[in-house]
Amino acid sequence: MASELPPVDSAQRSKAPGFIPRNAGLLLAALFLLGSWAWLMVELFQRRPPDVGYGATPPEVVAAMVEMAGLKDGDTVYDLGCGDGRLAIAAALRNPTVRGVGIDIDPDRVAVARDAAAAAGLTGRLRFRRADIFREDLSRANVVMMYLSTSVNERLRPQFDKLPPGSRIVSYAYSIPGVKPVQEKTVRGKDGVEHRMLLWVTPLKKDASP
Repeated sequence: MASELPPVDSAQRSKAPGFIPRNAGLLLAALFLLGSWAWLMVELFQRRPPDVGYGATPPEVVAAMVEMAGLKDGDTVYDLGCGDGRLAIAAALRNPTVRGVGIDIDPDRVAVARDAAAAAGLTGRLRFRRADIFREDLSRANVVMMYLSTSVNERLRPQFDKLPPGSRIVSYAYSIPGVKPVQEKTVRGKDGVEHRMLLWVTPLKKDASP
């Protein structure tokens, strides 16, 4: 006659190998919904309108900005609001030891920049990411290049203060309010217009002029 097995209480059952709690499905569903919600929030945040409209930097200005940056071997260039990536690409082509990161909130621009880098054979040295420039940690950059606006440059000041000493910031057309540039330069475009560029070297110095 087969002997009856003693009943197993719930505490013993929960310790048994391979035991799956009755609410495991609910827990997994809750984790999935939480992850989906977080992803949706990131997507909605990153799909906010760009802070400045897209405008292509003229080729002669790109060349002058790269020259102005005084690239050194091993520099890491951050191209803020990178658009089609032409500033980072030009810097990487100028010096074969330079690496770069391009950041733009517009996914279409990021895709174009990646394609342009691939066409130039620079995929391994350049990365383009869809992200918010105001949330970026710039502490790994040696060079920052940008074509944004005066107000955006001012909002980026906290990130600029985290750059290593001796880092160069090059801006096309727009200043950083309250900060004195170490150099200003103009180049004449093919359209006959004078284009201004500004250079700062960290740590940034306040403008003492009235």
